Amino acid sequence: MPDDPRPAAPPVREPEARLGPAAPLTARPVALNTFRENVVILPRSSPAVRPERLAGVRKVEVRAGEVTILATPMISEDGLLQPGELGLPQPAFRRLGVRPGDPVHVAPARSPRTLEAVRAKIAGASLTPDDYEAITGDLAAHRWSDMEIAAFLVACAAFMTPEEVLSLTKAMVTAGRRLSWNRDLVVDKHCIGGIPGNRTTLIVTPIVAAHGLTMPKTSSRAITSPAGTADTMEVFARVDLSEAEMRQVVETCGACVSWGGRVNLSPADDVLISVERPLSIDTPEQMVASIVSKKLAAGSTHLVLDVPVGPTAKVRDRRQALRLKKLFEYVADGTGLSIEVLLTDAIEPIGRGVGPVLEARDVTAVLENRADAPEDLREKSIRLAGRVLEVDPALRGGAGERRARELLESGAAAEKMAQICEAQGASPLKNATGDLIHEVRAAGSGRVAAIDCLRIATIARLAGAPTDPGAGLELLRKTGETVRTGEPLYRIYGSEISDFGFACEATGEDPGVRIES
Repeated sequence: MPDDPRPAAPPVREPEARLGPAAPLTARPVALNTFRENVVILPRSSPAVRPERLAGVRKVEVRAGEVTILATPMISEDGLLQPGELGLPQPAFRRLGVRPGDPVHVAPARSPRTLEAVRAKIAGASLTPDDYEAITGDLAAHRWSDMEIAAFLVACAAFMTPEEVLSLTKAMVTAGRRLSWNRDLVVDKHCIGGIPGNRTTLIVTPIVAAHGLTMPKTSSRAITSPAGTADTMEVFARVDLSEAEMRQVVETCGACVSWGGRVNLSPADDVLISVERPLSIDTPEQMVASIVSKKLAAGSTHLVLDVPVGPTAKVRDRRQALRLKKLFEYVADGTGLSIEVLLTDAIEPIGRGVGPVLEARDVTAVLENRADAPEDLREKSIRLAGRVLEVDPALRGGAGERRARELLESGAAAEKMAQICEAQGASPLKNATGDLIHEVRAAGSGRVAAIDCLRIATIARLAGAPTDPGAGLELLRKTGETVRTGEPLYRIYGSEISDFGFACEATGEDPGVRIES
């Protein structure tokens, strides 16, 4: 047979192994905090992955032992790293579980397959339970960038069925830890937020625990508000509890009020929230999935949910409130959580204080049954605690509110709060308001017609709350009260001159209090 005149085909190259070089790099911690995202730093002369190979690749795969993460690569140009090193900022260093000098393997990564589902969602498709389980797994493992998470959130905000909300909720629970308390009744109370000063949880929890029900309360820190429940509780006691510490407090006291971020419940939800809030994406569907998944993960069996409805609240009218109520009930029923949704009036802030220290003072006044305690905070707390207590089959129907009032007025709730605070440990914060004080006064005489919850919250945050626990705002007038020209409407507190100045300046643009003559 004559020789084939065609040139020989080039030898077939086997694809490179995904988990790269035969000689691994060595881990080197770098003093950078990249917050949620995994980031790694490669020197320009790295033998593992040449920078030109990363063109068009957004992620690399990093393996240390049995642990693998996806990370965004950055290139060091100035000799920060030796050629054989891999720079690991926080949190990548922590998530890999390595020590300095440990071997790590790096290679270009394939795009997560779950992004195909995101593209389908953008196109208007309904995703399956399997899709959501895979998505939350990738979210919990930090395999998506913030840009990819934002695309998912925007797609879901455009269209999401109740069945999808249920699937997302179940998947969020599956992707993280789920606490178990070996009790038939584990209760909780939650508010969807948006109302300054609404610190009923810190009064409801000791009332419920004093009655004898179990309430392991995990709460959030503020992201866009002047104080979250955990921020205000931290004025009283330590809230950064591990799971073991949380369990010990609950076993001793029957309840706790701790920061939920430490015990890693529903981690996929934490990732979504971290991108959701800066973008001001707060859809009913995401809210329902977030709240219900967190309660299930904390081991709750029964939940009383407060949905404030008002002109400057998150939920503005009754029609919107009823739609949200039905969605909560549908998802709770589908996950086995017993829920009671209460629609409460929210025409103005609750209590007088807005900001951690100022809100803590209101809570203390109510628990101590002082004559100057804010009546609206006291009565709302009693009402909510009563609904939680009625989960107890030993209480006759309608007796919950009477029992809650009895426990508050007798001092039993205050004693229980003191016990919980002692068990959680001393607060690391100074319980004092800021030294800078400015009173906002009425520009004219008349009746206080409205107090804008959103504006009041904004001014309190400008003053420094909650980063500065002593900053915030103290309301001196309520809706319906009469006021004369020059009389104080509220008092601003701060510690930092720049923040305090921004808050005072904002009151000149819009004080958030409308007076009608």
